[in-house]
Amino acid sequence: MYLCNMIMASLGFLHLTLVDILDIALVAAIIYAAIRWIKGSSAMNIFIAIIILLICRIVAVSIGMKMLSSLLGTLLDVGAIALIVIFQPEIRRFLNRIGSSAGKTIGSRRFLRWLLPSKALVNVDDNSVDEIARACREMGEQKTGALIILRKRNSLEDIVNTGDRIDAKISSRLIQNIFFKNSPLHDGAMVIADGRILAARCTLPISERADLPASFGMRHKAAMGISEQTDADVIVVSEQTGRVSFVRDSQITVITSINVLKLLIKGEKETTSE
Repeated sequence: MYLCNMIMASLGFLHLTLVDILDIALVAAIIYAAIRWIKGSSAMNIFIAIIILLICRIVAVSIGMKMLSSLLGTLLDVGAIALIVIFQPEIRRFLNRIGSSAGKTIGSRRFLRWLLPSKALVNVDDNSVDEIARACREMGEQKTGALIILRKRNSLEDIVNTGDRIDAKISSRLIQNIFFKNSPLHDGAMVIADGRILAARCTLPISERADLPASFGMRHKAAMGISEQTDADVIVVSEQTGRVSFVRDSQITVITSINVLKLLIKGEKETTSE
């Protein structure tokens, strides 16, 4: 018992205050949240290595190993810039989730809406919903691959700029013609907002998640990628199976009927993971 107390005293853990306990709890919560956000990504192993180095430095400082603690401290300090580059997708996704959650909170509280006015949620009208759903159903029956982005609060201007601007009224025939395999605009994503088809042949970021099913093709990975970085909804029509899927907040729902797709587009139904 005496030896145990000596060890704890040397490590500085013998006299804990309420602030120390709160500090440990907050750090543990941050580490847990970070692991959840990057779980399944290529950055997971790097993050674990950083945590190990950080723990080793804390122990080295506590027991007075000046040379080792200095070496580890220098290594961690110099690696800070490299970490920002390595974790750039995860940091962007993390900040976007915080912003999206804050936007939803502001939108649901009258006082916060008055204090911090936010951009109104962009929705499509009932006629546009019918046209989009009809196009997806027919493309699914014909096994025509498609990737449709439904813009919400985020402007997606950087995504629109990667493709060809159209600015046309939404119609089922136009959507099908754009995604027809011999069309010069079929390869890429379509962006829809404010009852208009804004652009086609747009390039989307690809998700780096390693836990996605092997059956997911590039369209599904692109849908997950844009969903991770923005608040947009995405409709995917598989060219191999004709299956229609809906992606919201990085959750994929397989569409079982045209009515389910309409409800999801309108935001009247929550998504469920596949």
